[in-house]
Amino acid sequence: MTDHQEISLDWMSGDQSTPTATPPSAELRPEVPHPARMYDYYLGGKDNFPADRAAAEQVLALSPLVRISARANRAFLQRAVRTLAEQGVRQFLDIGTGIPSAGNTHEIAQAVDPSAKVAYLDNDPIVLVHGRALLSGARPGTVSVLQADLREPGAILADPAVRELLDLERPVALQLFAILHFIDDDADPYAIVRTLVDALPSGSYLALSHATGDFAPPQEAAKGPAVYRSATAQLSMRSREQVLRFFDGLELLEPGLVTAPLWRPDQAPQDTDHEVAIWAGVARKP
Repeated sequence: MTDHQEISLDWMSGDQSTPTATPPSAELRPEVPHPARMYDYYLGGKDNFPADRAAAEQVLALSPLVRISARANRAFLQRAVRTLAEQGVRQFLDIGTGIPSAGNTHEIAQAVDPSAKVAYLDNDPIVLVHGRALLSGARPGTVSVLQADLREPGAILADPAVRELLDLERPVALQLFAILHFIDDDADPYAIVRTLVDALPSGSYLALSHATGDFAPPQEAAKGPAVYRSATAQLSMRSREQVLRFFDGLELLEPGLVTAPLWRPDQAPQDTDHEVAIWAGVARKP
């Protein structure tokens, strides 16, 4: 577990155009595959190391839909944030934000309303190193990049930096995109989500996406998590019914829990959209 702290602006200095030019610190463990860096590789990013690329290629060899799923998940995030911002949400709690890339939460939300506030939380060192990218172009006082662990929801809710930026008495969009599948059953991910949702007022939203093995034979579905056993976090894929449990007591927005490309798509559906191995949904707290 990591301490909760706001990223120092002094720490986030340097040339963002070549983020990997700076030698990685020992904390980054470049010799061990990292889910955030593997995801960056799926998206075509450059913030990854040989161990990440090798592990990612093992996963891609199992199914070409992995890269499609990663990109579909990113596009879902952007559509969900835009939808919530257009419905009047002005506060976003984005946990497990991942390595910055184009179309981050604050960019989408502030395109609708420049006053929208976003608290990004992540416990991955490489994400925090690149936190300055998240602040680029944001209005002062509207974005924070914080170090926190999803497995400690009480600490997140009590974090002074979170409470300084967000008013938890007013509606908040809780975002858990592609993060819950890195929380295994022993850590009780349902209790974690419930703790966070219960602390938010009526009119708040839960937006999440989650990897699944629903579209592959059991023996094939087990191969992806096997690759992640050598990484810094394990992968626990869940069925549609299991993912639906995260929304208990909430009101799912149309079209409900669907594969990521099918959640309010901006373009005509593709033939493979119903097989993309990411369940996605957004729900309102009554």
